Amino acid sequence: MAGVFERTSVRSVWGILTQVIHAYYNPAFTAVNLGLKVGEWMTAPVLFDSAHRLARGLAAREWGSEELVAAFFGRVQALEPRIGAFLTLQEAQALKQARVLDEARVRGEVLGALAGIPMALKDNVVTRGLRTTCASRLLENFHPTYTATAVERLLADGLVLMGKTNMDEFGMGSSTENSAYQVTANPWDLARVPGGSSGGSAAAVAAGMSCVAIGSDTGGSIRQPAAFCGLVGLKPTYGLVSRYGLVAYASSLDQIGPITRDVRDNAMLLDCLAAQDPRDATSLPTARRLTSGSCQSALGRDVKGLRLGIVRELNGSGVDSAIRDSLARAVQFFEAAGMCVEEVSLPRLDVALATYYVLAMAEASSNLARYDGVRYGIRARDAATLTDMYRSTRAGFGAEVKRRIMLGTYVLAAGYHDAYYKKAQQVRVLLRDDFETVFTRFDVLITPTTPGTAFRLGERVNDPLRMYLADIATIPVNLAGLPALSFPAGFDPEGMPIGLQLIGPALSEPLLYQVAYAYEQAHDWVQRHPVL
Repeated sequence: MAGVFERTSVRSVWGILTQVIHAYYNPAFTAVNLGLKVGEWMTAPVLFDSAHRLARGLAAREWGSEELVAAFFGRVQALEPRIGAFLTLQEAQALKQARVLDEARVRGEVLGALAGIPMALKDNVVTRGLRTTCASRLLENFHPTYTATAVERLLADGLVLMGKTNMDEFGMGSSTENSAYQVTANPWDLARVPGGSSGGSAAAVAAGMSCVAIGSDTGGSIRQPAAFCGLVGLKPTYGLVSRYGLVAYASSLDQIGPITRDVRDNAMLLDCLAAQDPRDATSLPTARRLTSGSCQSALGRDVKGLRLGIVRELNGSGVDSAIRDSLARAVQFFEAAGMCVEEVSLPRLDVALATYYVLAMAEASSNLARYDGVRYGIRARDAATLTDMYRSTRAGFGAEVKRRIMLGTYVLAAGYHDAYYKKAQQVRVLLRDDFETVFTRFDVLITPTTPGTAFRLGERVNDPLRMYLADIATIPVNLAGLPALSFPAGFDPEGMPIGLQLIGPALSEPLLYQVAYAYEQAHDWVQRHPVL
């Protein structure tokens, strides 16, 4: 592949020598500009570099967007049969977009901070003309007529969309085994799950098949796969990122957020995503939002004097010893950095899991009622009556989706609404009050992201209650509408990544990035990647 240097300079002997010397000292330049066979792309360092460093190379015209995007697609071609991260790819469109960016850069136009960086998008965020399935048979041929606000903002900043990633059907699951199309494998161990429901997005980044990715988080669906795959994942404050164009699972809990290799990349993406949207009634007003660039500006600030709370209820015997050890080491690091550390109790966390599943399933039952064969999705064509058409169409839902619709319908029924749904809403308010009380004493809380590392494929697929417990540490944050960040914090004895979670009050994303960045800079976890 010809590099930008070759396209804009005379091909002299001196130019060729310059490329060779540059390639020797710059592995990223070697991987992109000198051209590699598909098999060699699998170990090219450029594909595991962070987005902000690659963006600096693009801005300096050390390599071109088109070559970079082509290199990532080469790795997708090599690894996708083993990983199963993508449901839909748009290689021709992505290369065309990258070529336009290269030409604009040559003309000296001002581009976005991440212009030319390849990204993957969870398949429940709509994109005009590009198939959006939510990993469900009911939407297998759905091509939206509009694009989600979050995607519009990313494309406007110049990120290049590679395609849509696999997920648990309609976001309902914790392992990406509930997709109607394929199972996604964890790049660190192909016999294990990548987490869910944003498992395809996390696996794509961890495997070097995409530089960054976008997921959605209803009860941990960004943070849990980020932890399982050794990545950084943020669930933003509810209302900070527009939900316009996000296919609804549980509307009062859903949020779009970034999955990246390191903290700086994550902060850059959130600075791009965060904006008030008049098309989203739950979007926070301008006066309550983060200021432009505030997340990146927090990186590198001293953490001395900040108050850190260790949540007692999420660090007990149900958490693997390797994760408890990683948490203890992180706490020691923060203490040494001058943070004031103390254990804190949130006693109502023991009912958070039950509260979440009552509310999430109730909202899922309501939201998925639209898929009846009339208004949305596929339609059963051979039904004799309208009722038969409804029944035959909705038989296309997967087992987990059917389970949640049934349970949600039950808790909303006239005889049970007050006993279950209303009571869960009351408990949700109490949980939010507990967090508000704690944050009068602490700046940030720390917990494990998950009670264990990635489990094996098929291990829990027939044990839904055990599967639900994988989200026990992430669910309370969604109920309270707070931000939370999962960051890499080591590996267990079997070599699987461990993630820790930082929780802050509403709109404290810059603070979460500040604390996580301080830890990241003192460790090399984000420099490690799976060998495939």
